[in-house]
Amino acid sequence: MGLDQDQWNEEEHDIVQRIRKRVIEAVGKNMELYGVTLSTGHLYGLLFFADKPMTLDDMGREMQMSKTSMSTGVRSLLDLNMVNKVWEKGSRKDLYEVEYDWYQTFTDYFATQWRRAVENNLQVLRRALKEIDRLLEQPDMSEFTVNVLKKDREKIRQAESYYRWLDRVIDAMEDGDLFEWVPRETES
Repeated sequence: MGLDQDQWNEEEHDIVQRIRKRVIEAVGKNMELYGVTLSTGHLYGLLFFADKPMTLDDMGREMQMSKTSMSTGVRSLLDLNMVNKVWEKGSRKDLYEVEYDWYQTFTDYFATQWRRAVENNLQVLRRALKEIDRLLEQPDMSEFTVNVLKKDREKIRQAESYYRWLDRVIDAMEDGDLFEWVPRETES
């Protein structure tokens, strides 16, 4: 995976590869959090351990997969800002490397996903509140239904408060304020 094979003794190489394989497998499984397939997660793991940027051909050889599969996986990782396309003097092929700032990757991805969910949910909640208010203005509504609607309105207002709070959490992620509350880990 990226290192000059001539410098390894076979036993040490096998030990390192087993360790890497376990890490790559775990990372691959957890990548479903980001909405990517297991094989794309494995591709990310491969790039993580590479000591230099890799071409699609390099990745395909290492993973024994087609260039098309590699291209699809890399495109997904590029869209998530988990991989960067890099330029190397003298190379005509596209090269890719991992984005090592996992903190930024996390905040970029989850802020985007959560923001979309918050906006959608707030829109639905506000529409429901308007509809409830309109129904409560009708004089022929039974007392039972009025009480149910009032309880629902209170529940929806609580949910709306939660989503406004979550919106502020997302702002803190995007602004980097999150790291003032929960500092990045430093290597020990």
